[in-house]
Amino acid sequence: MTTKLTIAFASGKGGKGKTTVSVNLASAAAAAGYKVAYLDCDVEEPNGHLFLKPRIRRRYPVNVPVPVIDHEHCVNCGACGEICQYSAIVCIKNNVLTFERMCHGCGGCQLVCPAGAITEKEREIGVVEEGEAGGIDFIHGKLNVGEAMSPPLIRAVRSAGQYNSLTIVDVPPGTSCPVIAAIKGVDLVILVTEPTPFGLNDLDLALSMVKELGIPHAVVVNRAEPYNNMARDFCKGRNVKLLAELADDRRIAEAYSRGKLAFDAAPGYQAVFDALLLSIEKEARL
Repeated sequence: MTTKLTIAFASGKGGKGKTTVSVNLASAAAAAGYKVAYLDCDVEEPNGHLFLKPRIRRRYPVNVPVPVIDHEHCVNCGACGEICQYSAIVCIKNNVLTFERMCHGCGGCQLVCPAGAITEKEREIGVVEEGEAGGIDFIHGKLNVGEAMSPPLIRAVRSAGQYNSLTIVDVPPGTSCPVIAAIKGVDLVILVTEPTPFGLNDLDLALSMVKELGIPHAVVVNRAEPYNNMARDFCKGRNVKLLAELADDRRIAEAYSRGKLAFDAAPGYQAVFDALLLSIEKEARL
């Protein structure tokens, strides 16, 4: 690969197989000679390390700025409370209260304060860990317990893996702000689904999201069955390219339960993921 590609694996809901597909594809790409980075952006429940088993070499905190009020200089004008859309800073009579865990770190309150009574301090929300796993640059984030705001940590994970020829991003489940932060700027989003009514409903939600964002996308079906055409018909009806179908194979389930890769545990799947890698690279360059 002569140019850089960033491929994200997402799904409208957890449990559809995006980690299974992404870690196996990362291993297939590394075996094929690609310089690969695997970024686990599911910072609330990262689990890619269970399969890739990296050697962690670097660990550092990620902070967000939060306001500090100088009550001696505060004139109680209320401008800071008015600009904050998250009620992280509230003016009540002659008191200014701050709620650090609700703060998004935008700095707006500091900008509008006419008395210069607001400064900022750093608050740790989680950590980024970097390492190596079988020739793969491994990076993931771990959000601190009780934290509600993951996008700053996700952005830190994304920014750490930008020098490889192929970057694989394991995206949080759903269609909310953490997902948007994880897929921003990628070349292609692979939506992983399963051929069930619930799976296709979640896929429909995810499709609406990536179309709204204008990001190229395609579908991979996990746990596919030979005579189940639900996912095929869905993709045909939505004019979405279906890149691959991974069989509902007991060997994959057993490998998953033991923290092993299907790429290694089930003969024949190396060729499956090699073919998927070529299809993804072709699709990303269209």
